Amino acid sequence: MREIIDLMDQLVEKDGFNYTSLCGVKIFKASQYLPREPLCYEQGIIIVAQGSKRVFLGDNEYEYNEDNYLVLTVPLPVECETKGTPFLALMVDINIGILNRIIEQMDNHIDHSLLKQKDKHHGLFLAHTTREIKDSVIRLLTTLQSDVESKVIGPGIVHELIFRIMCQENAAPLYALAMKNTNLSKVDRALRQIHENYQHAININKLTGLVNMSPSAFHRAFKEVTSSSPIQYLKKIRLDKARTLLMKRGMRVNEAATEVGYESATQFSREFKRYFGKTPVSFIDNPSDL
Repeated sequence: MREIIDLMDQLVEKDGFNYTSLCGVKIFKASQYLPREPLCYEQGIIIVAQGSKRVFLGDNEYEYNEDNYLVLTVPLPVECETKGTPFLALMVDINIGILNRIIEQMDNHIDHSLLKQKDKHHGLFLAHTTREIKDSVIRLLTTLQSDVESKVIGPGIVHELIFRIMCQENAAPLYALAMKNTNLSKVDRALRQIHENYQHAININKLTGLVNMSPSAFHRAFKEVTSSSPIQYLKKIRLDKARTLLMKRGMRVNEAATEVGYESATQFSREFKRYFGKTPVSFIDNPSDL
């Protein structure tokens, strides 16, 4: 992994997220230990070069490091902490169009048992980082050193990386995500609606109609994928959005509460403290806590 670490170091300028010249690809760095805290992970693939992280989702705990990468098939509110510093990881967004193109191109070479596994997929999974995946990562990081190479051949290397990951034995959730009538793909469509309209009250009937599921089946599938109910999920998304507004845009507490859909600033402050363990004001006073 030494080569991967060196290549990442050349691309990072600061702790936190470092965006590259290739859309959908970024590098995360943490120089110091990050204690367990709630975070919202985007839909994507995280491949670690150095250090490790523990992710807590519902009653399950996942640890990913240089030997195991993490795939989030949907955006998820979780809790996580770093282990070992500095922590360095490559993050690649999942594009449904790319998944579909890979499946089409694989044609008869697909393991059809993966396509039959339609139900009970969680929103994330771990897999072993193979030599082939590491080689793809090295090519991608090398390409990212040049803006013109990123533009011309970068997308092809991302395509290759995702293909390598889809060839893994536990890649069934990625196939389920690309298919139209799996519980995972239906929950993904519902989550897109929630993220686009999180400021508004959630309409369960509208969501179930959108994905063509009964309310009971929808709630069951939603819980299987996210480990939350739709209402709990919406609350976590709102609170995470509000934290960003407080920290990065300097909003007042009542302004942030209204912006994310709360009618009562008091209720917002109470739920914010319960979720993050700190009051909204403490985040305003200590922006480095984010």
